[in-house]
Amino acid sequence: MPPGPPAAIPRGNPRIADWTNRRVWLLGASAGIGEALAHALAARGAKLVLSARNASALADLARALGPGHCTLALDATDSAALDAAFARFDSGELPLPSVGVYLAGDYQPLDARQGETALPAARRMLAVNYAAAVEWSLRLAPRLLATPAPASGIALVASVAGYTGLPQALAYSPSKAALIRFAECLYLDLAPQGLGVWAINPGFVATRLTAQNDFEMPALMPPEAAAEAIVRGFASGRFEIHFPTRFTRLLKIAAMLPYALSMPLFAHIARKKPR
Repeated sequence: MPPGPPAAIPRGNPRIADWTNRRVWLLGASAGIGEALAHALAARGAKLVLSARNASALADLARALGPGHCTLALDATDSAALDAAFARFDSGELPLPSVGVYLAGDYQPLDARQGETALPAARRMLAVNYAAAVEWSLRLAPRLLATPAPASGIALVASVAGYTGLPQALAYSPSKAALIRFAECLYLDLAPQGLGVWAINPGFVATRLTAQNDFEMPALMPPEAAAEAIVRGFASGRFEIHFPTRFTRLLKIAAMLPYALSMPLFAHIARKKPR
């Protein structure tokens, strides 16, 4: 069989510094990083479509942001809800955003010693953190390609927990690792077509989810600082947006170490808080 055509060379991500009147869909906007990013982008003139399961929280957020934004309540894991959402874009009822950001996520500390009792939470995290992000992206991408707009693309919020296995992250870490790999594949396929793809990997951010942790969280940052780091990342044009860099760079190096060195190190990172 003759070799196929050479793979197209990615053009690189667009640099987005001006958000004035740019339409952005934030899926997972009702709390945490999503809510903070909504405020950061709205302050810069973006027009937002705000999605999450909690319709009441979305309505409160839209009121706080002021006019020009709309809400689209849905559960990212519900295919029928996604059908209905995309039908509203296809019909013209809602204008298609030029940038979509997947922020929906779930986290619960899990330990393998929990055995079968950990399965419901594990299934939920794999569904929200990975499978739903894949479905949403594969629905959104062809629509963005069919209606080209300047500096358009898809951003997926994963985590530095996807760099390596971590204690108490039995389902969370693998789901985020899979999302990072998916974002890489998406970039290689879509960047040559002029569509941006971003993998966003935060470190520890103070949210209701990380509040469950009973260990020290190095370089813990507020959601507002995380949102500003994401905005700066979009302006850089880089594929990966990771922060805080003083912590994430060390994790990247540690993840490349031999297991005999890296495993004790990551176990130490998740040491228990003193009582």
